[in-house]
Amino acid sequence: MWRRKRRKNIEITLDEIFLDASNAPAFDHARFEGRLEKPLPQRTFFSLSFVLAILIVILVARAWNLEIINGAAFAAESAHNSLVATTIFASRGIITDMHGVVLANNVAEPDGSVVRSYSVPSLSQIIGYVSYPKKDAKGVYYDTKETGVTGLEAEYNSLLAGKNGELLTEVDALGKVRSQGIVVPARDGSNLQLTIDANLEQLFAQALVNVATNQHFLAGGGVIMDVHTGAVRAIVSYPSYDSNVMASGGPASTIALYNSSPGDSFLDHAIQGYTPGSIVKPFIASGALTDGIITPNTIIDDKGFLSIPDPYNPNKSFIFKGWRALGPVNVEKAIAWSSDIFFYTVGGGFGSQKGLGIDRLDYWYHQFGFGSSTGIDLPNEASGIIPTPAWKQEVFHEPWYLGNTYDTSIGQYAVQVTPIQMARATAALANGGKLFTPTLLAGEAPVYTTVPVNASLLSVVRAGMRDGVTSALAHAINLSYLAVAAKTGTAQVGANNQYDNSWAEGFFPFDNPQYAFAVVLERGPSGAGEESVNVMQQLFDALHAENSPYVGGTATSTP
Repeated sequence: MWRRKRRKNIEITLDEIFLDASNAPAFDHARFEGRLEKPLPQRTFFSLSFVLAILIVILVARAWNLEIINGAAFAAESAHNSLVATTIFASRGIITDMHGVVLANNVAEPDGSVVRSYSVPSLSQIIGYVSYPKKDAKGVYYDTKETGVTGLEAEYNSLLAGKNGELLTEVDALGKVRSQGIVVPARDGSNLQLTIDANLEQLFAQALVNVATNQHFLAGGGVIMDVHTGAVRAIVSYPSYDSNVMASGGPASTIALYNSSPGDSFLDHAIQGYTPGSIVKPFIASGALTDGIITPNTIIDDKGFLSIPDPYNPNKSFIFKGWRALGPVNVEKAIAWSSDIFFYTVGGGFGSQKGLGIDRLDYWYHQFGFGSSTGIDLPNEASGIIPTPAWKQEVFHEPWYLGNTYDTSIGQYAVQVTPIQMARATAALANGGKLFTPTLLAGEAPVYTTVPVNASLLSVVRAGMRDGVTSALAHAINLSYLAVAAKTGTAQVGANNQYDNSWAEGFFPFDNPQYAFAVVLERGPSGAGEESVNVMQQLFDALHAENSPYVGGTATSTP
């Protein structure tokens, strides 16, 4: 019945045929209306099956050829193909001075390698040098990094280095390249612009080397700093090395000379500690004036010595000598003429004159930044030493004596400061009490702390430093074309005090301070303690010959 029912459902009656035929003119023949569908013939399916079978046979035959007949040969050939990863070296960032003068650059060698080139050897201690990627005996790199070893190259290595890329190459057994493509692109390092003025740097370095070698000093260093920002304009160290020599690893004889130098060519003398001597006196005076220990009108009679009775033996006295009997002096004259007796008294007290005492001496030293690192962008900066009773007990296991206070108040005993600390502190005297963090990177926002000193009384200290130039110990830089304020200092060193460390600090121009400086010459012959001021004289004269804006000239600096 189901079959009959199904067959009945598909039967077309005669009236339906006539009905559709009557509508024939209305069919849309373009859309195949009014046409009967016909099934595909069997031969079509047979043809398609035949073609498909042929394709399967071909694929099977090809697979048989690859896997069975030639499988071993193709496997051997594939085994000899290899992927080779090649390092794409990133270009290291260049270093320039404040005017865009290139100080460290990348130079292509004839063999295709790239080396670092340093154009200002006097900056080698500051910029440092790099070590290059290293190969084994087969010429394969086992170290693919160009790494900063010292100086700014090391301090900012991650910024300068960039990131190496990688190239993958497929090579067959005959050495032919089958395919090649960059997997990781190289990212070049960033450039570094310094606050340094390359021309000022070179003139400063030459002046320091001239005086140090002519006067037989072992070593030296110096700093010139902007008093309003802390930007370092020049920083020199003697003796030094050539970054080009150290980066290339030769000549070996030159490196041997560096290693044997008694002044230590690899030590950055601008950030190492030295006994300061009398250059600390302006800072002690600033603290004493602020604390009310003295006034600008306080007079102390400098007889050339102080005699202190021995509390344990009334018949014995301790004598503390000054360098010269100067007679009655106020603080301004005491700075200009570097009165030891005045500052012994101000520091430790004598008779009716109260002194700061070691605790306040320690306080004011630290307020001006001594005894701690400055934060300059250089590795291995020394902090210096400010001796105290606790320090002496820890180091020497001895009690503190009044004589230790006297010596500390004139920058002797165990006091140690660095040229960068001294330039920074002098800048604070010049600008009214702002103690800037020295910086070598251009564009950095100035950072400072305020020294809690009476800013109005600093004018007395500055006047004493100006008098030191116009009529006293720093007269070598009493120049017609530039008003300089300065303080010199001599520190006796050696087992028998047979050597002198020579210091000079100051700022210029006096009426509108822009730059502070500090220079030290290490271990010169006795009696050479005033020679450091001649470094600044030579520098100022060289700048004046160039009509430099640093000394009031109008010449424009050009890269």
